[in-house]
Amino acid sequence: MRRPGSDDESTGCWFLGGAVPAFAEKRRHDRVTTALNAHYSSGPEEGIGVLANISYSGALIEDSSVRPSVGSRVRIYVFVEPVDPIAPASPYQLVGRVVRHSSSGFAIEYEDTDPEMRQLVDEAAAS
Repeated sequence: MRRPGSDDESTGCWFLGGAVPAFAEKRRHDRVTTALNAHYSSGPEEGIGVLANISYSGALIEDSSVRPSVGSRVRIYVFVEPVDPIAPASPYQLVGRVVRHSSSGFAIEYEDTDPEMRQLVDEAAAS
C-alpha cells in the first residue's frame, strides 16, 4: 500500500492510498482541437462529420452522419485547405478502430502510426 503523497507511476500524480481513481486521465498523447471536414467508411457504411480533435494515438469525429459500431474498422479521409490554391487538395487518410461513442460521434484509436498521420497532427497543432 502506498502512502499519501507517493507518486503514481502511470500518471505522475498522487492520490490518497495510491489508488488511481476511474476519472484519472488515461490518454497517452495530448489532443489538438480541430474543425476539419472528414469523410469516412466502415465496411459498406459511409458518412461525413467533423474531425473535432486528433492526437498521435487517436481521433474524435463529431456531428457524424453515421456512427460505426464499437470495434469496427474505420477509414477516415480528412480534408485540409491546400497551401497552394492552384494545387488540388488531397485528403489525409487515418485508419483505426472505433473505441467509443460520444453524444454526436465516435472516437477511434489508430491501427498503426504512420508519417502521414503524424504530419496531420503536427499541422493541426501549428494552426
